[in-house]
Amino acid sequence: MKSPPVRRRATGARPGSKNVVATIPKAHARLPLAALRVFACVAARRSFSGAAETLHLSTAAVSMQIKALEEYLQVQLLRRSSHKVELTAEGERLVPFVQRGLDELEQGFNTVRAARSGGVLVVSLLTSFMHSWLVARLPEFFAAHPEIDLRLQCTHELTDFARSDVHVAIRMGRGQWPRVHSEKIFTEYLVPLSSPALFAQHGALSGPGTTGTYPLLHSSSEPWEMWTEGVSYAERWPASGAAFDDSLAVLTAAAHGQGLVLSRWSLAQLYLASGQLVVASDCAIPYGYDCYCVCPPAYLELSKVQAFWQWLLRHVAEMPPPPRIVVPLTR
Repeated sequence: MKSPPVRRRATGARPGSKNVVATIPKAHARLPLAALRVFACVAARRSFSGAAETLHLSTAAVSMQIKALEEYLQVQLLRRSSHKVELTAEGERLVPFVQRGLDELEQGFNTVRAARSGGVLVVSLLTSFMHSWLVARLPEFFAAHPEIDLRLQCTHELTDFARSDVHVAIRMGRGQWPRVHSEKIFTEYLVPLSSPALFAQHGALSGPGTTGTYPLLHSSSEPWEMWTEGVSYAERWPASGAAFDDSLAVLTAAAHGQGLVLSRWSLAQLYLASGQLVVASDCAIPYGYDCYCVCPPAYLELSKVQAFWQWLLRHVAEMPPPPRIVVPLTR
């Protein structure tokens, strides 16, 4: 499993050459940055008074900034009536460029604030992954890196790195998120699990397509249709039977002997290691979404991010492999 790349800044100078002092281009020196911030807010709120409230300015000050920006560009950006504010065609074209630029600036500020080897490291992750996989391994991380103050934030939402203090996010997906560096840390699979007593009663399953005589426990995020019908991942609620919207709750119910559960392999490790659950088939199927570590490219230069990422990869490499992998036939 490859390690995340460490990005190095190029100095732009040859060995032995004299240092060259960079100058700010005249166009950059004249950019009306304050007016761009006001324009982005007015465009988002479609209101001068709403933007003024958000930015803690007077409505007159907002109007002056918009006028200054329009004079700088020599085009009209907004069309204001007594009831609403509309963007002109030129304003519509400008909005995404301004928003990206402001996001880049905010990301740069966050990078500078975070540029320390120690201190706070904020990691965003799913609650299920934290409780079932990460928590038991954290003492080793704390012992190895006492200089890092780890803060864990649990959410299903995608992380907006430009508007949060999060350094690293651990997410399930396909790794196709824009403007971030993403590295797959493991491929996820689904396996049927039961309590030892229930397994002794109903026996092993021959493979995907069947659930035998087991009573079933359902999870909306690991639907049985993926095992029985070979369908692709999508959150589903069953037509009948006990169902949970929490991957750990359904595993706990299975550990109490309430039924057979289809579980992500990574979440099952603690239950399998303790003997609370056993694998009910010698087959596993791909989940379709895999586990990724995600961060802005600039954060790869932070040693505390590198320390956490390397530690994570090392422990993932120690995770037991799933049973024999099969791809169920789609029906």
